[in-house]
Amino acid sequence: MSLKQQLTDDMKAAMKAGEKHKLSVIRLINADIQRREVDERITLDDAAVIAVLDKMVKQRKDSITQFEAANREDLAQIERDELVIIDTYLPAKMGEAEIVATIQAAIAETGATSAADMGKLMGALKPKLAGQADMGLVSKLVKQQLAA
Repeated sequence: MSLKQQLTDDMKAAMKAGEKHKLSVIRLINADIQRREVDERITLDDAAVIAVLDKMVKQRKDSITQFEAANREDLAQIERDELVIIDTYLPAKMGEAEIVATIQAAIAETGATSAADMGKLMGALKPKLAGQADMGLVSKLVKQQLAA
């Protein structure tokens, strides 16, 4: 089952169960997906849907940081609750050892040898790790691997 279909099914289930908060978050997700499909005139596959979800997670984390800095714990909690629901649709996160193994395989595949090859390497890694790893951590680990 595709991720978009799962979201639609979960939206129907949330409507029937009367879960208003979950329903509103799923509607937000669907609206973001639909907006991107209309803007780019494409139909998103699961990888693109995961990219949309990753962006939403990043936005929620940024908002939480800002709300906490402004002592608005009530608004930060709303964002945390939304984050939990969005996270359920993302694939399981990879451990650092798995990420390093993927990086090493990509280094062998692309022939990257120095920091100058980082862009090419990140380009190869992004589709493989999208939604499964924090790309900031991946970037840090790539730099370590290329320096070694």
